[in-house]
Amino acid sequence: MRHGKKVNHLGRKAAHRKAMLANMACSLIEHKRINTTVAKAKALKQFVEPLITRSKAENNLTADKGTHNRRIVFKYLRDKYAVTELFSVVSEKVGDRPGGYTRIIKLGNRLGDNADMAMIELVDFNELYNAGKPKKKSTRRSRRGGSGNADKAEAVVEETKVEEPKVEAAPEVKTETETESQTENKAKEDDSKE
Repeated sequence: MRHGKKVNHLGRKAAHRKAMLANMACSLIEHKRINTTVAKAKALKQFVEPLITRSKAENNLTADKGTHNRRIVFKYLRDKYAVTELFSVVSEKVGDRPGGYTRIIKLGNRLGDNADMAMIELVDFNELYNAGKPKKKSTRRSRRGGSGNADKAEAVVEETKVEEPKVEAAPEVKTETETESQTENKAKEDDSKE
């Protein structure tokens, strides 16, 4: 029994396991989602989320600490292109998320050996789940001064109203043949009146 043992060894020696997790993490960072077994996906989640947190912290630190974080992440990933992608694209996208950067979606069993399969993806890069959700506005909550709550509620209602865009009619453009025919019609009308 494996009571209280937090590391899933995945049937591999330590060096093989670390190399496999590094390769999977690089693939996840590059492709934003990968298919694998459920056990490997759970192990990868524990492996990659602290690295994403380190990449996110670089934006808030000085240059010395940022270089330090890059070197630590490179020690785990061992791929400079993945590190560059992580610290540029991924860290910008997950900048306001306080953790939980990956999502595991179970896919069913593999045909060959009936293994439980899953897709692990970076949460902020999935456009299907994030399409309907507006970005949250972070506001400071305070319980002091209860009289101001009514004013705040009215301000929120005013902000949520959407103004309909005004549609202006496009000016009519007359071609030369139309203007000539109109002048001829006016000339005929004037002749008929006389």
